Amino acid sequence: MKMTELFLADLEREAASTRRALERVPEGRDDWKPHEKSMPLGYLATLVATILGWTDFMVNQDEFDMAPKDGSKYKPKELKTRSELLAALDESVAKARKTLENTTDEHLLKNWRLLVGGNVASESPRHIMIRDAVFSHLAHHRGQLTVYLRLNEAVVPAIYGPSADERI
Repeated sequence: MKMTELFLADLEREAASTRRALERVPEGRDDWKPHEKSMPLGYLATLVATILGWTDFMVNQDEFDMAPKDGSKYKPKELKTRSELLAALDESVAKARKTLENTTDEHLLKNWRLLVGGNVASESPRHIMIRDAVFSHLAHHRGQLTVYLRLNEAVVPAIYGPSADERI
C-alpha cells in the first residue's frame, strides 16, 4: 500500500471522529477554559477543525515559520458557531484530500521543516511530520476537546471506542 493511500484512509476516519466531536461543541462558550493555563474552548475547537488542513502546507511548502521574526505569529481565524467549525473541517479535509491525491510517496520522503522565529523547531521527512504533527496532534487536541465537552455537560462522542455517553 502506498503512503498516500494510507494517509487518505486515515484522513477519512479521523475526519468522521472529529466531526462527531465538533458537532457537540457548545456555542457561546468560546472563552471558557478549565484552568487559567488552558487554551480557551473556541481556540481549541478551531484548532481541531483546521488541523487536518495542515497537510497541504507540509506537502506543498518546504517549511513553515509559525512566528517569523519580521511578521506576525500564526493565528487561526476565529470560528464562533458550530456550523463555522464544521465548514472549516470540511474545507480542511477537502484541502488535505486533494493534496494527498496529488503528491507521491517519493515526495513524502523529502524533509519538511517547522520554524519558530527563523529557528528550526522540527525537521523530518514529510510523511513523519504528517503522521506526528497532523494525525497524532489532532488526536491529542481532540482528546482535550472531549474533556472540555464533558466539563460543559455536552455529550462526549465515541471515538476510538465507546464513551460514557455513546456506544459504538
